[in-house]
Amino acid sequence: MSNKQFVEDLLQRIPDGASLHDIAQEIEFIAAVRQGLDELDRGERIPIEEVERELPSWIVK
Repeated sequence: MSNKQFVEDLLQRIPDGASLHDIAQEIEFIAAVRQGLDELDRGERIPIEEVERELPSWIVK
């Protein structure tokens, strides 16, 4: 499925009252997930030990 077809399908499933902001957020979220899956398919991973080590610096208090 092409990106255009994917967005067209998504737009069919979004409620009519959705704001442009909501639609943009949904597209951005799905694009990020698809990008992450593509990176995994290419073998581009971050070891869990590195994530665990850096996670505390990502938390905003």
